[in-house]
Amino acid sequence: MNRVILSVAVIAAMSLTSCKNEAKKETEATATEVSKELAMTELSFGVRGNCGMCKKTIEKAANSVDGVASANWDVDKKKIDVTFNDTKTDAMAIHKAIAASGYDTEKATGDLEAYENLPDCCKYDHEMMMNQSGEVKADVH
Repeated sequence: MNRVILSVAVIAAMSLTSCKNEAKKETEATATEVSKELAMTELSFGVRGNCGMCKKTIEKAANSVDGVASANWDVDKKKIDVTFNDTKTDAMAIHKAIAASGYDTEKATGDLEAYENLPDCCKYDHEMMMNQSGEVKADVH
């Protein structure tokens, strides 16, 4: 009888310990997820370009930066929206990566050699407006 009681007590103790460890793991996982969310930064800035091929190249350049979670360049607005982990990278690293692919950003001039190697349709006007609101403005006379 004592052995049965002792066995039940040992099994109960093991079960409680196991549940406690699972709860601790869940708490640690939640804390890690929260800290990752806190480290994520959203940023928008202008990037010159013309077409869908530009979009692909610009987004690929931004996404190549370690810590970038997403990048979406708007062809019409000449603006990129980037989400990144600010403990792994910063905005200037993203600007430089895009510039290295041949495209001007608000803070970095595109690499001229890379620009010359772009397809003809991607060779943008270096004076074009960037980071536009998308609103059509009436001509003022």
